[in-house]
Amino acid sequence: MTSLLDPAIAQRIKAAVDAGFDAQLADTAALVAIPSTRGAESPAQDLMADLMRARGYAMDDWTIAMEDLKDLPDCGVIQHDFSRARTVVGTYHPPAVTGRSLILQGHCDVVPTGPLSMWETGPFTPVIKDGWMYGRGAADMKSGTIAALYALDAIRAAGLAPGGRIHLQSVIEEESTGVGALSTLQRGYRADCALLPEPTDQAFNGVCVGVIWFRLKVSGEPTHVAVAGEGSNAIRAAFNVIQALEGLERDWNERAKSDPYYGAMDHPINFNPGIIKGGDWASSVPAWCDIDCRIAVLPGWNVDDCRREIEACVAAAAKTHSFLANNPPRVEWSGYLSHGYALAPNPEIETLIQAAHEASSEQPFAHRYSTALNDARFYSLYYDIPAFCYGPHGEKIHGFNERVSLQSLRETTKAIALFIAGWCGVEALPAA
Repeated sequence: MTSLLDPAIAQRIKAAVDAGFDAQLADTAALVAIPSTRGAESPAQDLMADLMRARGYAMDDWTIAMEDLKDLPDCGVIQHDFSRARTVVGTYHPPAVTGRSLILQGHCDVVPTGPLSMWETGPFTPVIKDGWMYGRGAADMKSGTIAALYALDAIRAAGLAPGGRIHLQSVIEEESTGVGALSTLQRGYRADCALLPEPTDQAFNGVCVGVIWFRLKVSGEPTHVAVAGEGSNAIRAAFNVIQALEGLERDWNERAKSDPYYGAMDHPINFNPGIIKGGDWASSVPAWCDIDCRIAVLPGWNVDDCRREIEACVAAAAKTHSFLANNPPRVEWSGYLSHGYALAPNPEIETLIQAAHEASSEQPFAHRYSTALNDARFYSLYYDIPAFCYGPHGEKIHGFNERVSLQSLRETTKAIALFIAGWCGVEALPAA
């Protein structure tokens, strides 16, 4: 078995990444071009399955059954048509098992684009310009998913065979519930470590917040706007509840000051009213308003306790309103119900990824505490699989003109390949 730090082996692997980088960008662009928003991920999964199958990996491609997942920890709430939801896993089996196993996981789902007029180029027409690839999902996280695939390609192109079993997993629902990753665990996929190439700016990310999604359903009393005072405007009343939840956000950020990871960070808890729908006629006082919200929770915070705090906050706000006092808003859980996580100290993993990073880039190695959520939580919290994120530099994630740095992507691919070599070990392929 060959060490990661063998300079000659590392150089061969990095050269193989460089040799395959144009093909890697072409496959990345092909994946970015697929508008794999929520409920429409199947064409992206088809492409990922084709890419893995072409490499000879053992394939598993299945439809997710929520009935199988609903009792598992941190299973999110699905409210849309889920009948076509799929997970795709390609497994590399070594000629002989001489090293440790690894999961490489990416998600192919992307968030909506927003108004197309605000994009400089089409969100699903990937463009390479000035060292960047633009497009929805280019950074978050289709480039990282393809990087993992090509990192394993580079090892094999260098005449080497990883000594451990490797699962390449393409999942959905990372942006809304996490049940795609959860489905792989329910299916029985396990490994000694999991690496998720999310866009971390080439930093080691082993700590992230949890997230709760909920929907406020606020009622009103409709009447003609000419006599608006005789009714109760549900949209205006909803603003009162939102202001109360902003107060809860302030309280939670004050509580966060004692957190061992986020205590020094300004405002790690972010509350966002993200979708609002209400009323049905401009000249009628609206009788209803629904607002979809997101709020973060820190590692170690109990999601059920936080849900009760949200409900209590909404109830208290309703009591101060003349109409809502007798018609309190309902709180519905509508997506994530996820705890935060912190990877237990693992010097071997951190040493290996640091060595891989430093051998692939001229950037200092850094740790990152994420104020967003990722799928690594399932592995670390509930299945005793150490999991972390490490991926390229992206900008405008979830915004207009999302983009990924191609230099960082090249370096990330090399770092992942070197980590695979160090974690799984490599053997020379027999001569043809």
